[in-house]
Amino acid sequence: MYRFYKPIEVRFSDLDVLGHVNNARYLTYMEQARVGYFRLLGLRKPNEPRVGFILASAHIDFRRPILMDSQVQVGVRVVRLGNKSFTMDYTLEDATGGGSFATATTVQVSFDYETQRSIPLPDAWRQAIAAYEGISPHEEPRA
Repeated sequence: MYRFYKPIEVRFSDLDVLGHVNNARYLTYMEQARVGYFRLLGLRKPNEPRVGFILASAHIDFRRPILMDSQVQVGVRVVRLGNKSFTMDYTLEDATGGGSFATATTVQVSFDYETQRSIPLPDAWRQAIAAYEGISPHEEPRA
């Protein structure tokens, strides 16, 4: 279940020569949703510019094209909290109930920009995400 959705306005500049949203824009739409999610939970504070997240991997399954007049919303949720990373799932949907444009998964790594190294996920972030999503704040052991 996705608790957080971000409406997306399709812009003319998002389109390719065939009138479809270019596949690279899907990552931008996901980024807009991810930033909205982080803001909602207060995960980024202006006085903490050296600590943040970097995108480590992204996987998108395209279902059908997004067109200029499509009403798009992106659902995003955290599905796994690791020691230094966390996994997010996305659904890019037709906001009018017309189904899925794409589904996706990304992995983010907690990162210290000053030292240029990954760091353990800050406990305050871990607790906020776990409470919002109703998931364990600690990574489950793998079988």
